[in-house]
Formats: sequence, structure tokens, C-alpha cells
Amino acid sequence: MPSTPHTLVCFAVKEEGKFFNPPPNVRVLYTGIGRHNAYEKIDAYLAKETPSGVLSCGFAGGLNPALELNAIVYDMDEGSPWEKALLASKGKLARFEFSERVSCTADEKYRLWQITGKDAVEMESDIIRQICLRKKIPSATIRSISDTAHQDLPLDFNRIMTPDSRIDFAKLTARLLLKPRLIAQLLRFQGQTISAAQSLGAFLETLLTPASAPK
Repeated sequence: MPSTPHTLVCFAVKEEGKFFNPPPNVRVLYTGIGRHNAYEKIDAYLAKETPSGVLSCGFAGGLNPALELNAIVYDMDEGSPWEKALLASKGKLARFEFSERVSCTADEKYRLWQITGKDAVEMESDIIRQICLRKKIPSATIRSISDTAHQDLPLDFNRIMTPDSRIDFAKLTARLLLKPRLIAQLLRFQGQTISAAQSLGAFLETLLTPASAPK
């Protein structure tokens, strides 16, 4: 049976999509963090369904120093159903660096910017959009800047990830016990991610109205 026409919006984790209320013609898929998890989830979904288009959404770290917190950055297939709406929006056309690790320090982000010339860094869109390209499904990347190029993250998240790219809460708790001051820093960063998710949710809801969503 042919799948019902719909747009698929992918987020790595629920925190990224918590303020997005999808219209009836939109479905949401949480892929997990990183290339491997994203590959497994999108590949399994597309084996059963054929959406009209796919958006890879969530947070991104700023590499370009001009990008501010909550800025919406995007890239899309030429001729995609959202091209005109994105170009007319307040979002910024950007180039993305795809990484297998979280870029945690301003120095690391500066080096990436100098080496790659890319505007923002994230971890899932590359593989999602490669698969869509092979299946001839139009796709786009739409991200909200959760930390700027000038900002160090409160801790090295790479050190508290499991081999399958999930947060190891036992390791996180151990670090917080050793450095209680990290709690306040993490809470401030959580506030940033909440604000980034609100910005992203509002942008996507405006973009994916029936008039601009793929038919």
C-alpha cells in the first residue's frame, strides 16, 4: 500500500523537537545521536515509507563567529519543495561540517572554521541526506544554533558518551560529584538549548504549513 503523502522531520533527540507541533501532513522521527544511529533509523523508516521530503533538524554548534544563539541555519537540495520559502525566511543559508564527535571548545570550533570554512557543525544530516539522495527524496538540513563559535561547552560530552552515542548518566553523575560547579553551568547551557528548540520549533511550524509543505 502506498504511504500517505507526508514530510518526515528528523531530530536526533526529543529535546530538539520538544517545541515543534507537527501539522497533520508531517511525521517526526527521532534517530538518536550520530551517524550510525541516524543511518539505522532513517534506513529502516524509508524501507517501509516514502515521504514526499525529509528534513534533518535539531541543534548545531556555531563555527562562523557571526552566527548568534538561536540563529536558524539551513541547506537544501536545489529545487526542493521548501527552497523558495527558506530563501524568503529569516534563516541563513549555511554550509555544515559533519562530525563524529561533539565540538566542545571555542578553540576546537575555531580550528574547524579555519580548516573547513563551514558555518556550523552537527552530527546526523550528512548520512540522512545521502540516503535521501540515493532514493531520490528531496531533503534539507535546518538547524538552530545552540552554542556559538565563541563558547566553550560546560564539559566534554564526548567523555560521557556510550559506544552507541548515548549519554552515560553514571559517568555524568560521577563528574558532577567531582565538580559540583558544573551543575550551574549545565543548567545555563540547558537554558540555551531550550531557547534553541523554541526557535527551531516556531520556524518549522511556519515553514511546514500546508501552503509550503511538499504535496
